[in-house]
Amino acid sequence: MSLALHEVRVTLGGRTILSDIHLTLERGRLIGLVGPNGAGKTSLLRVLAALVAPARGRVTLDGRALADLHRDERARRIAALFQGAGVGWPMTVREVVALGRLPHRHAFAGLSDADQAAVARAMARTDVGHLAGRTEPTLSSGERMRALLARALAVEAEWLLADEPVTALDPAHQLDAMAMLRAASRDGAGVVAVLHDLALAARFCDRIVVLSGGRLVADGQPEEALTDSLLARVFGVTAERGAAADGTRYILPWARSGATKEKSDGVIFPG
Repeated sequence: MSLALHEVRVTLGGRTILSDIHLTLERGRLIGLVGPNGAGKTSLLRVLAALVAPARGRVTLDGRALADLHRDERARRIAALFQGAGVGWPMTVREVVALGRLPHRHAFAGLSDADQAAVARAMARTDVGHLAGRTEPTLSSGERMRALLARALAVEAEWLLADEPVTALDPAHQLDAMAMLRAASRDGAGVVAVLHDLALAARFCDRIVVLSGGRLVADGQPEEALTDSLLARVFGVTAERGAAADGTRYILPWARSGATKEKSDGVIFPG
């Protein structure tokens, strides 16, 4: 069961955003997509969600061309959450989360028992049950992000694509969200999350994919992908490494490095 990009190139306004990306992603794993600002992470996620068509190459889902799948099937199999997503009118949190069940419902049909159960599970996972009656405009940015994450979870899709799902959250809810994404992968979903916090990515992700300048520059387990040399070259930082009391290894970006850092367009500038 895989979601794959085959030599994908994406251009925008004549500029190459992603260049010759070949990547196969498997279900049952939490995959962190990391890289500096402008590296092409969100663009890659949009390609996986069939929201952006490659200028070259193709995307497949279990061997079938993603572009050939009916949009309803794609919506049932791939759930996505992007930064800046909203509803646009004052719906309650429960109604927002219930939107995640639309791919499973006939037109104008009400929520079935299965839909209600899926909505309840998603709200419990994201700790928004107490916000059920609140309307979206009254929510804080962190509460809104959790509600939208619950909407994506309510789809109960084979794949969950999340663009910076922890950015607006406080530390406790960041940990909760990462644990929840990992739990979703353990339940069999493929989860791909764009992350800027390398410490969270290294701690929770099974696999790290690193982009720089629109190219794939590293792919592997956290300690394989986030090497000292890569952190200096791509992010311009050094890191502290160690193990927590439970034996979990961690990587903590610590200081600016003395090495040069790659800009998103591939030009080198002093770090």
